[in-house]
Amino acid sequence: MTSATEIGATPGAPQSASGQPGPHDRPQGSSSHRPRQVLGWVLRNVVWIWLVALVLGFGLFSQFFLSVMNLQNILVQATVLGLLALAVALPLLVGEIDLSLPANLGFSSAIGAWLYASVGGPWWITMLAGVAVATLIGWFNGLCITRLRMVSLIQTLSMMIVLQGALLALTQGKTITNLDDGYIWIGSATLGGWPIMPVIFVLALLAMSVLLRRTVLGRSIYAVGGNALASHAAGIRVHRIKIICYALAGFLAGVAGYLLASWQIAITSNQGASYLLYAIAAPIIGGVSVFGGRGSVLGILGGVLLLTVIQVGLAITNVPSFYVGMIGGVMIFIAVAIDAIRVRFFVQ
Repeated sequence: MTSATEIGATPGAPQSASGQPGPHDRPQGSSSHRPRQVLGWVLRNVVWIWLVALVLGFGLFSQFFLSVMNLQNILVQATVLGLLALAVALPLLVGEIDLSLPANLGFSSAIGAWLYASVGGPWWITMLAGVAVATLIGWFNGLCITRLRMVSLIQTLSMMIVLQGALLALTQGKTITNLDDGYIWIGSATLGGWPIMPVIFVLALLAMSVLLRRTVLGRSIYAVGGNALASHAAGIRVHRIKIICYALAGFLAGVAGYLLASWQIAITSNQGASYLLYAIAAPIIGGVSVFGGRGSVLGILGGVLLLTVIQVGLAITNVPSFYVGMIGGVMIFIAVAIDAIRVRFFVQ
């Protein structure tokens, strides 16, 4: 906050003979604070600075990167990762974590496909059943963490292993391809030449933004993540807020699972496993604090686009795939370091 001294309004400041502050009486603090303010702005917007630099860099290496077709490809790939990043961000905002979300994505989508193949019926009912299963898994995680006081890192890690094994057993190690035309429609549908699938991601971003910024639940989420003890003392039901966050995260993972299956036109025995690293990296790179209480939807969008651009750009420039994982790990390290610097020096 700018002090009175910084704006030259200190009572009793020496004045010139004319009654106005003299040339030597100008405040000294504003110029010295300017580099700090610039650095703070850079740290708050570093994800967008990286994104612009990478887009320009990849565009110089490959003309195809800046084409409309590749832009559409980036938007489609960002949809599943974006929904998962929003899901991961919810537990992070309340100071917890959920490592099982990518596995939840794969298992719930397989449940929907298995029900359609075994029981039959309209495809949208089996799809909703898969999303409901994902939501219940998220609710169960929240219940274990709050009521049984299990450590979220260990509890969700064990759930991830269980769901990965359940998916392998359900698919028998095979790829499920007998999906209804309605089930896979949205994965390839276009409107005016543009894919429809990213629209769901945009709607999820808008809904999450309204939830966090305009509702009592959103304010409670930030309060719980900032200080759970103080929130409890203020009358906020901390356990209920955390359970809701885990259930909503499971719901988003279920929707992402359906979209991924629709886009791939198949469900593999390791569906969703490759998203674990990037689903955690995206919100952290976008400014969601690993300690809870801080983060924005706009920042998450930036993290998702940044990682998607890296993946697509490295593939187009023929960089070996094993470097992509290494770069993702470096990005997480840099993001956590920047977050620590931002918290230590720029968050009052």
